[in-house]
Amino acid sequence: MYGAETWTLRAADQKYLESFEMWCWRRMEKISWTDHVRNEKVLLRVNKQRNILHEIRKRKANWIVHILRRNCLLKQVIKGKIQGEMEVRRRRGRRRKKLLDDLKARRGYSHLKEEALARTMWRNRFGGGFGPVVRQNTE
Repeated sequence: MYGAETWTLRAADQKYLESFEMWCWRRMEKISWTDHVRNEKVLLRVNKQRNILHEIRKRKANWIVHILRRNCLLKQVIKGKIQGEMEVRRRRGRRRKKLLDDLKARRGYSHLKEEALARTMWRNRFGGGFGPVVRQNTE
């Protein structure tokens, strides 16, 4: 899942990721594919839920907010504010998904942008594990 923040997830990709997650659980439990054990039973055995897609979306939201707080070229690229001339030809088929399309479908990009500016709201929503590091003396 290295670099998953920048992935554009299509429906097929989500299916592959969920299959991979289940394959990992089955491998850890030493369940053979010939045993015909349903996914729900495997998840009950390990006391877990499918969470790989949730984790990717959470990482993507954290990364986007990190970029939105900074004043850099990547922020302008993500917002689509780069000016330039390019010969654009219409491609055949469905429009390609962009980086922010799945975030817009979930919560809304403008909503994320507002929360990025208010750090306390952001930390309350996505976990307070990102606070300052406090070191304890063990002397």
